[in-house]
Amino acid sequence: MHVFQTTLQLPPKSRGFHLITSEVVRSLPEMGAIKKGICQIFIQHTSASLTINENADHTVRLDFETFFNKAVPENDPDYLHDYEGSDDMPAHLKSSLLGSSVTIPITDGRFNLGTWQGIYLCEHRNRGGSRRLVVTAWGV
Repeated sequence: MHVFQTTLQLPPKSRGFHLITSEVVRSLPEMGAIKKGICQIFIQHTSASLTINENADHTVRLDFETFFNKAVPENDPDYLHDYEGSDDMPAHLKSSLLGSSVTIPITDGRFNLGTWQGIYLCEHRNRGGSRRLVVTAWGV
């Protein structure tokens, strides 16, 4: 059994949905030693999230941003938590809707994603800053 773990610090990204698959793969070259296994990617933040979706057409990521802005609008007078601005509470809600981790099978040292799948960093803040991910892979 192999177990590998690293922390990946992503540079600040603009608000929106960003493909980060290649950065995650580069962060854990030891994954190549795993024939069959699992990789979990966990984000250590409460106002950004992770998901897996379309990796080819960038308009999908734009539509994700549009949907979440409509579903969880800013400046809602009912939100109490607004210490860091009008995007603060909506960012926490969006993050909880999408989740803090993704799990991907590993086959022959590579992510076994579908043809059109990629890992998204979902940045829900206007100025979220750098984001830290814990990437853990295990298998045989």
